[in-house]
Amino acid sequence: MRIETKCIQEGYKPKNGEPRVLPIYQSTTYKYDSSEFLGALFDLKEPGHMYTRISNPTVEYVEQKIAALEGGVGAMCTSSGQAASLISILNIAGAGDNFVSFSTIYGGTVNLFAVTMKRIGVEVRFAEPDMSDEEIEALFDGRTRAVFGETIANPALNVLDIERAAAIAHRHGVPLIVDNTFATPIHCRPFEFGADIVIHSTTKYMDGHAIAVGGVIVDSGNFDWTVGGKYPELTEPDESYHGVVYTRDFGKAAYITKARTQLMRDLGSSPSPMGAFLLNLGLETLALRIERHCSNAQKVAEFLANCDKIAWVNYPGLPGNPSYELAKKYLPEGSCGVISFGVKGGRAAAVKFMDSLKLAAIVVHVADARTCVLHPASTTHRQLTDEQLVAAGIGPDLIRMSIGIEHVEDILDDIKQALAQL
Repeated sequence: MRIETKCIQEGYKPKNGEPRVLPIYQSTTYKYDSSEFLGALFDLKEPGHMYTRISNPTVEYVEQKIAALEGGVGAMCTSSGQAASLISILNIAGAGDNFVSFSTIYGGTVNLFAVTMKRIGVEVRFAEPDMSDEEIEALFDGRTRAVFGETIANPALNVLDIERAAAIAHRHGVPLIVDNTFATPIHCRPFEFGADIVIHSTTKYMDGHAIAVGGVIVDSGNFDWTVGGKYPELTEPDESYHGVVYTRDFGKAAYITKARTQLMRDLGSSPSPMGAFLLNLGLETLALRIERHCSNAQKVAEFLANCDKIAWVNYPGLPGNPSYELAKKYLPEGSCGVISFGVKGGRAAAVKFMDSLKLAAIVVHVADARTCVLHPASTTHRQLTDEQLVAAGIGPDLIRMSIGIEHVEDILDDIKQALAQL
């Protein structure tokens, strides 16, 4: 099936006489015919659901759909995109280990990696996108466990050279983890370019309506965890499950199985069945919505690029943009609906412009059906230092506008009337 069809048909597949639409299994608990079977579940010898903190039928069907969209062997939904980022690293790294991350990533992820994970002994080493391969590889050592990047950086909008990042990671025997939130699997499937693990904040385009916070981790099944001896947590017995060896017992699904049965079990960062149900509704229209988001954003970006009150515009779909060629390679059908730009006059002019908007709302969100706007340096990224802001591609005048699926002329009219107030 083509990906547009998978958005609707994958995941829940009703049998004869069953509900046509994915049911909500709003239960924490499951009933078993014997204690022997339940024991086999806890030994990971039988498939099934132990407890909704670990898995749930509604959530499982949504995971199956997302795995099919990305082309992975399995997926695990989480309570938020931040939880997905955290677990994706902790699943293969512990105290004393480190990982390399490109610096142009979401500010909340920067803080998670540089502050919170540091406190538990896992070190992040940031690489600038314009570093040479040699400079990036100088950050690696014998305790490096992964490379992390975003397909389209939030809000800098740099496009990750996935093949290059994968080649660097694989030369050092570690996986590439890619946050594919902005591109979605409709416009980019990182596994096809060598990535090993994909994560999403499903709160964004996948949900599409700003109603359910969530995240997901998808396992390609392609990385060989047994080579090099770097991942004993996957290749040696797990005593918390009576000696299960994930690579031996679960093969290509070793990584995602461990993430669920060990980290989700212990951290409890689980999504609700209702949240998964709402996410599934969003996924059914994802292919339609992302097409409109991108076509609208392209037109808005072109207007802003030719406006004398705008200092600069950053959108991968504009010729001359630093990421334009990479976008043509990895995102040939469109990038995303988010634009970054600066209004002439700096921060004060940016604030006045935003306050003058009527259709577009000032909200701490991005990538849903409604057009919205934000000043990252003073809101979502205000915890970063000036140096970190520069590294993340965020200047004091940067406005992040998420273009919705309204009629594009109405969006443009709103921008025009706000600019007229300057």
